[in-house]
Amino acid sequence: MREIVLDTETTGVEANGGDRIVEIGCVELVNHCPSGRNFHVYINPERSMPDGAFKVHGLSEAFLSDKPVFAAIADDFMGFIGDARLVIHNAAFDIGFLNMELKRLSYGPIEQHRVVDTLAMARRKHPGASNSLDALCSRYGIDNARRTKHGALLDSEILAEVYIELIGGKQTSLGLGVAMAGDNGGLGGAAIERPQRQRPLASRLDEATIAAHETFIRTLKTPLWRGYLGLTDEA
Repeated sequence: MREIVLDTETTGVEANGGDRIVEIGCVELVNHCPSGRNFHVYINPERSMPDGAFKVHGLSEAFLSDKPVFAAIADDFMGFIGDARLVIHNAAFDIGFLNMELKRLSYGPIEQHRVVDTLAMARRKHPGASNSLDALCSRYGIDNARRTKHGALLDSEILAEVYIELIGGKQTSLGLGVAMAGDNGGLGGAAIERPQRQRPLASRLDEATIAAHETFIRTLKTPLWRGYLGLTDEA
């Protein structure tokens, strides 16, 4: 299973009011483990940088002036995310900005059904508590000391660790239970498919071993389990 943990930085909070994306960071997970493949780019927003946004991420107009515009990186970005599930904290914000940028270029929108919102997951798991990324790092013992300012790639790397904790920790794949209907860990209602063997495993018991076991069974005096199976002593 391929997932992309994603974060953006922007010039503000109004996707439909003139604000633009200035940074995208993505971390690829395969079966809930980082694959080592990332996507990271700074983007020239083709507009000024408000002081409020600069204080959040520290990306200045001068720094971004020689970076590619969104149109120049759109194909690479869309190629990287492919059809993978997208894991985002407060997903409505990032998806709103991404779809705004994609619409400018006549791309189709990123559909909501493929998005996992870790903020919504955290609110269900920790109702009434602070569920910011920093608060979740503190709760799960994740080191975020490097996070002195917001940065899309760093935040994606940290969110990947938080996401693994939200879905049950680093040994989630070892779970032996069958998922209940409607409880897929915040995965948007998607069914969890269990892999099936194409052919049954061959028995490791040879005929001599089976015969020896049957001989041993006959030496037992009315074992309790025979009653549960409806067997008589002559059976």
